[in-house]
Amino acid sequence: MPDLRVEIAGVRLLNPLVLASGIWGTTPELLERAARAGAGAVTAKTCTPAARRGHRNPTALDWGHGLLNAMGLPNPGAEEEAAMLAEARRRIGLLGVPLIASIAADTVEGFAEAAAVVSRARPDLIEVNISCPNVAADHGEMFASSPAAAAEATRAAKGATSIPCLVKLSPNVADIAAVARAVAAAGADGITAVNTMPGMLVDPETGCPILANRTGGISGSALKPVALRCVYEVCAAVGIPVIGTGGIGSGADALEMISVGAAAVGVGTAVAACGEGIFARILDEMGGWMVAHGFDGLAAIRGRAHRATPVAGETNLPPVPGWRPHEG
Repeated sequence: MPDLRVEIAGVRLLNPLVLASGIWGTTPELLERAARAGAGAVTAKTCTPAARRGHRNPTALDWGHGLLNAMGLPNPGAEEEAAMLAEARRRIGLLGVPLIASIAADTVEGFAEAAAVVSRARPDLIEVNISCPNVAADHGEMFASSPAAAAEATRAAKGATSIPCLVKLSPNVADIAAVARAVAAAGADGITAVNTMPGMLVDPETGCPILANRTGGISGSALKPVALRCVYEVCAAVGIPVIGTGGIGSGADALEMISVGAAAVGVGTAVAACGEGIFARILDEMGGWMVAHGFDGLAAIRGRAHRATPVAGETNLPPVPGWRPHEG
C-alpha cells in the first residue's frame, strides 16, 4: 500500500482525507465514527461566538448533482462547542486522528472571541470560516470577498490563539488568489478551499424557490470543477498547505484535487450521501490507482497539474457526444 501520510501546518495525518465541516461534525459520537471509518482528520461544524438558530425549513435539497443548502449556520455557540470539542478530542485522541475546530463570526472581534473560546478544547487546528457576512461592512459582504477584510479576520483569529489556523475561502469572489495571498501574509498557517457556491432551485409547479432562504450553497459533484480551478489558483499563489474541498466522492476525485496542489482533501457531501464507508472506498481507490501507476507516495502527484501540458486527444474521460478537438 502506498504511503498516504500528509502534514498540515505541522499536524500529521495518517491519510489526506478530512471530514469537511458541516457534515457529521455536530457531536463527539459522529466525529469518532468518521475517525474510526478512515478519515485522516475530522472537522467540527462551524460555530459562532453566540448561538444561532439558522434558517427555517426547507433548508437543504439533494437535486441529483449534490446538495443545495441554506442552513444558516445553526449552532449552540462557541462555549457549548468547546465542551463538545473537548469530549470529541477525548474520544479520538487515541486513534491518532487530528481534530479541527471551525469558527465564523460577523465581526472581526467575533473571530477573536470564537478562536479564544474553542482553543480551550485544544483542537489540533482551527478553521477560520470567512465565507460569512461582515456586518461591519457597508453592504454586508463576506470577509472572503475582500483581501483586506480577509486579512483582518485572519489576524484577529491568529492573535487570539496559539493553535494553527486554516482560513476557509469562498469560490464566489473576483480573485481568489489575491484573497489567498492576503490571508497568508496575515499569518494563516493553511487554507481550506472552497466553501459552497451560491445557487437556486425553483419548483416548476409553483414557480417558487424551493429553499425558504430562496438561495443556498451548492456542494457535491456540481462544485468540483469550480473547486479544482480555485485550488489550482490558490496553490499557485501561496506556499502554505491547502485542504481542497468540493465534490470529492471517489479516489479519482481526490487524486485530481491533489494534482492541482492540495495537501489534503475535504470530503463532505459524499459522507451525507454514502455514509462513513466513503472514506475507506476513496482510500482503496487511491491506493489501487497509485500501485497500478507506480506511485509509492503523494509527493510526486501533488501539484502535477501545474507542471503538465494538456495534449489533444490524451484523456481517460469519455468523449462528449458531438465534440471534436479544435484544430488550427
